[in-house]
Amino acid sequence: MLNKVLVTGAQGQLGRELTLMLQSKGYKTFGLGHAELDITNLAQVRDVFQTIKPDVICHTAAYTAVDKAESDREGAFLVNAYGTRNVAIAAEEIGAKLVYVSTDYVFNGEKEGSYSEFDMPCPLGVYGQSKYAGEQFVHDFHSRYFIARTSWVYGKYGNNFVKTMLKLAETHDQINVVNDQRGCPTYTYDLAEKIIELFETDKYGTYHISNSGNCTWYEFAKAIFEIKGIHIQVNPCTTEEFPRPAKRPRNSNFMHIGLKLNDFNFMETWQKSLVTFLNDDL
Repeated sequence: MLNKVLVTGAQGQLGRELTLMLQSKGYKTFGLGHAELDITNLAQVRDVFQTIKPDVICHTAAYTAVDKAESDREGAFLVNAYGTRNVAIAAEEIGAKLVYVSTDYVFNGEKEGSYSEFDMPCPLGVYGQSKYAGEQFVHDFHSRYFIARTSWVYGKYGNNFVKTMLKLAETHDQINVVNDQRGCPTYTYDLAEKIIELFETDKYGTYHISNSGNCTWYEFAKAIFEIKGIHIQVNPCTTEEFPRPAKRPRNSNFMHIGLKLNDFNFMETWQKSLVTFLNDDL
């Protein structure tokens, strides 16, 4: 029986949601932030894991500054690749299951249709490359793992697109939002529930986990304001009009073949979950 769960990156947007949900479900939960666990230090990771001896490790800690990663390649790879290697090695040594949270950025976004778990990753930038390197280390050093790729994450804790839009609406009459990048918004509460559902089984492998359906950032923004009854002019614009250091995948739309083939239910539609979040959490 699974009793003890350790969460890395427990101060982050997903890590905090997951830690609180695990506690509410009766798991003996160890939510560790960077101060308690430096994943780049293999000796420390081994020591912490061997002391706690968790049954499951949910690895949410990550270097997530997508644009900064372009000029800090070493820093991104140290955390996302070698940090994940350390977690995988130490988790395997104590016989713990491992959940590694990865990203839609492992794909270049050039595919016409949706990306399945069987599509070959081809990341555009340093962030995606470092997260994909982390996936490969999990493959190489662990035998009982779940790789959970997710996208466009928002929730109660930390900064995200939904909160940014609501903040902009306080000071702007109109805003421009990119309309040529398409993906799957994902609510941290739904994501945390699905991660727990996964690790309670032995159906190991790679999964695409996001809310159902897809939209552009512009459509996402419009939905946020409509649900909140905020009157603001939202203008669609192109990626080229918002130059950023890191290239973004144009298409991050997920197919959820892993969930389907392993008899897991699909997650709620992104529209329904957005309503829940905006009505319940904000």
